[in-house]
Amino acid sequence: MSKERARRRAEREAEAARLATVRAEREAEEARRRERRRRLTELLPRPVRPVRYARQTGIRARRRRTQNAGVVVLFLLVQAAAWLYFPSWTARFAVLVLTILLLPVFVTLAFDRRG
Repeated sequence: MSKERARRRAEREAEAARLATVRAEREAEEARRRERRRRLTELLPRPVRPVRYARQTGIRARRRRTQNAGVVVLFLLVQAAAWLYFPSWTARFAVLVLTILLLPVFVTLAFDRRG
């Protein structure tokens, strides 16, 4: 009986040693792969990331964002009304040009933005 247990224990130990060897080979291959990748990425130029500006906070910034959103909505409403009301392309184009030209005047008068 003890010979049988010793044989089974030897088999278990041999299997554990084989699994440990396989695991060590896999980890060594993974380490070599990581090292190759690190050396290769060091050779490549780093991509230039665009500079991101932090969004302005505070009451004035929020008010300005709200006003800008209102101006955009008003512009789109005028354009939609022109498309619905005028069937001719020339009239639609004229409304577009006039809206673009008069938009800064409206913003200056409505929101007192003089500079």
